[in-house]
Amino acid sequence: MFKDNLLELRKLHNMSQEELADRIGVSRQTLSKYETGESLPDVEKCKAIADVFGTSLDDLVSYEKESEENLGLAVPPKGKHIFGMVKVGDKGQIVIPTKARKLFDIRPGDNLIVLGDEGQGLAIIKEKGLLDLLKNAKMQ
Repeated sequence: MFKDNLLELRKLHNMSQEELADRIGVSRQTLSKYETGESLPDVEKCKAIADVFGTSLDDLVSYEKESEENLGLAVPPKGKHIFGMVKVGDKGQIVIPTKARKLFDIRPGDNLIVLGDEGQGLAIIKEKGLLDLLKNAKMQ
């Protein structure tokens, strides 16, 4: 996983092995060994790599692109998530994946607001989150 994620992120960001190696303070040969799986970087180098690509250390090390939940998509940027696919029911209902409910502390009985932008799609926000946002906007 790590070696595949590293290679894909480097190519996605159009970086040569030399460029990335310089940014994290290793030789090009060492970086090549990371990408082939011959060796693994220490935690500090992993953190440096994650920072260069703006992803989380956890996703850099353990993200599985080919898993059903990740839909074959590349490692997401830090703070961005792929929660998987949901099916829309007959009345438009969806089930929010457990991982998303836990991360955003969504509980039964919570009110959610559905926002839409014809160019970008739908967004769901907790009612309290929107009210807090509006309250802060009024104060400024």
